[in-house]
Amino acid sequence: MIEKNLKKRDSYHQNVFVKLVENNFMPALIFTTLILNILIFSNLSAQIKLEKISEKMIYSPPPFKECHASTILEVGEKKFLIASFGGSREGNKDVSIWLSKSQNNNWSKPKMIDTGISLDGIDYPCWNPVLFKSNSGKLTLFYKVGPSPREWWGMFKTSSDNGNNWSSSTRLPDGILGPIKNKPIQLENGTIISPSSTEIKNDEGLSWKIHIEMSTDDGDNWKRIPIDQETKFDVIQPSVLIHDGGKLQLLCRSRDNSLMQAYSYDNGLNWGKVTRTKLPNPNSGTDAITLKNGYHLLVYNPLKNGGDDRKKLSVAISKNGIDWEDQIILEEKKGFEFSYPAVIESSDGKIHISYTYNRKNIKHVVLTY
Repeated sequence: MIEKNLKKRDSYHQNVFVKLVENNFMPALIFTTLILNILIFSNLSAQIKLEKISEKMIYSPPPFKECHASTILEVGEKKFLIASFGGSREGNKDVSIWLSKSQNNNWSKPKMIDTGISLDGIDYPCWNPVLFKSNSGKLTLFYKVGPSPREWWGMFKTSSDNGNNWSSSTRLPDGILGPIKNKPIQLENGTIISPSSTEIKNDEGLSWKIHIEMSTDDGDNWKRIPIDQETKFDVIQPSVLIHDGGKLQLLCRSRDNSLMQAYSYDNGLNWGKVTRTKLPNPNSGTDAITLKNGYHLLVYNPLKNGGDDRKKLSVAISKNGIDWEDQIILEEKKGFEFSYPAVIESSDGKIHISYTYNRKNIKHVVLTY
């Protein structure tokens, strides 16, 4: 019975095909099929195209031997701040936080903001500055101070004049580190989500875990929310993407050759498991943002662990945070390091990216779409 029905179906399809050919409908059918395929596949890929319009080194010349871990913030029309840590070498006691200002893409000589001298008079290195301006206009420079990422603590300064002058340094409460590398986001209800992580050394070796720090009072107080503390993956330095309906997505650096992710469906109050994305990660910092048009943008090293794995830095676009399309290679040079990007979208819709240029300088790139 099944075989008989199959023969009837095949005969019917053959007759339809013959009639289409006899009536010269085949070109129209082929054209329609082609258009439908184009529409379907265009929806699966990014529908915006990025273009680089400027690039410039920040320090000319650098006042230090090495620098790393930049952060960028818009403070006015065509006015930006970039901070990084700089000194003789990452982790040395002379490594301080440095701040530069720009107007119309002209960068000022960097100014030392903090040296890392603690209350007990001991000189410690500074680490990973993060600039953030809340919707109220409150401007904060977060950073870390301490012997190493396993022992550091969170610090911050504030400015009421867009970075011209800064308050004295204040230590964050115990258990609160501030944004560990990438900038916080502020939700429509005013809640600030600060992406953070810890690096702990135990009997089994290093243990990397992510968490967020949440504030509902413009950063005066913070609540720590852990994320999948039982995960088998070592993950740090998340960045936050915003989806519809209270859905948030973290993208994280890992030691497992993949960029990792975690989701919340209630604006960050609760989080699911840490899982792999489709993207590689060579144990190197990334940054990502959700653009005003709803697309997501990621700056990352698209390689796996191995020698020279920070030689290439790329920008990718996604419509859903899952399927990514590499669009621009910012840098690619054997034997060089291009790493630790920071990315924002300015008020005029341009994409501003700062990143480490071979540990000798910070580069600022502007994209448009």
